[in-house]
Amino acid sequence: MRVWGPRKNEATGTRAKGLSKKSMNYWQTELVRLRGVEPDDGEIFWRWNQDSEMARNLDFVWPPVSAAQVRRWAESVAEKKLEGDSFDWVIENSEGGQVGFIHTHNCQPRSGVFRYGVGIEARHRRKGYAAAAILLVLRYYFQELRYQKVNVTMHSENGASRALHERLGFLHEGTIRRAEFTGGRYLDAFCYGLTIEEWEERYGETGR
Repeated sequence: MRVWGPRKNEATGTRAKGLSKKSMNYWQTELVRLRGVEPDDGEIFWRWNQDSEMARNLDFVWPPVSAAQVRRWAESVAEKKLEGDSFDWVIENSEGGQVGFIHTHNCQPRSGVFRYGVGIEARHRRKGYAAAAILLVLRYYFQELRYQKVNVTMHSENGASRALHERLGFLHEGTIRRAEFTGGRYLDAFCYGLTIEEWEERYGETGR
């Protein structure tokens, strides 16, 4: 069941604070903590699903999904381990409040390339949460799972996602014309990527 679509990204933020190696929890910075989906997270994912414009930026405007269906989805995801190197995290802020999610997908260990989708609830945007969560996930895939490149795609009117990824050091690698359809219009798709060497040069945490 698709709750948050994995292909596109809509979030705002700045360079993440503190990928600190002093923290005992690998998945925690000064700003955010990433945790797995719990069975009782269905209610909050259902609430996030009510944001149709977020859905449009992530994938497309989905038909209404029942709370019961989202609860079953959360219960199912909570039982999953790292499968095919893909995983779902809930993003919490420093106060422990749920502010969004990040999900890796299309992971290809042979070529060392992966993708992700990220979403932040509207009232929590522009606080750096998306950037902090993305950098945690990049560090894990580059340093722990031996991946060497990450790709992301967004439609041409998702300016927030484009600005976020450019601030993080992603490079615009190409444009696929008229690749998306939403709101009665065809939109281009922008393709961005970041290699492990570019990440190491920018953030200085090679782990090697």
